[in-house]
Formats: sequence, C-alpha cells, structure tokens
Amino acid sequence: MSTLLEITEANFKTEVLQSTIPVVIDCAAEWCGPCKKLAPIVEELSLEFSGKVKIGHLDVDQNAEISTDQGILSVPTLLFFKNGHKVDESIGLISKETLIEKINNLL
Repeated sequence: MSTLLEITEANFKTEVLQSTIPVVIDCAAEWCGPCKKLAPIVEELSLEFSGKVKIGHLDVDQNAEISTDQGILSVPTLLFFKNGHKVDESIGLISKETLIEKINNLL
C-alpha cells in the first residue's frame, strides 16, 4: 500500500507550504518515460519515510499553475520543501541512493 500523496493545486498550500514535516514532490507527466522509471522508487520511499517526510506526486499537465510557479521546465523534477520553502530540487532521473541522500538532508 502506497502512502504517496497526490499533490494538486487544491491541496498544495495545505499539504506542502503548511506542512509540519519536510515534503518531497515528484513532478511528472503521464507521457514521460524517465518519470515512469522514477515512480516506483518514489512510491517505495514514501513507505520507508512515512511519518518523517511527506512524499507526493504532481502531474504537471493537470497542475500547470504549480508547475509555472515552481519553475518546472523539465520532467521528472523532484522538489524538496522544508518549513514551507523549497530548499532543493533535482531535475532528471536519479538513483534511489541519491534520492535517499537528498531526503536524509531534509531531516
């Protein structure tokens, strides 16, 4: 069972900007091949870090306003938030180990 949160324009403020724990958002698109390779890793880590970090998925095509506001020009893009502020981002496919390291840096 996944603990992956679906991030949308309707819940971005409450789930991300007002979150009391760090948030990682996988910004992706249905048509993106590398996004499909990253998705199972992100989902797995959502379970591993459950309760410590919120990990969510954002469909950039369905949430264009957030994509524009966050400057997402390429997918996959991972956004890392702490205390309501973007503190890091990663563009392109990354390894599970690199993602774990970036998540641990949030804690």
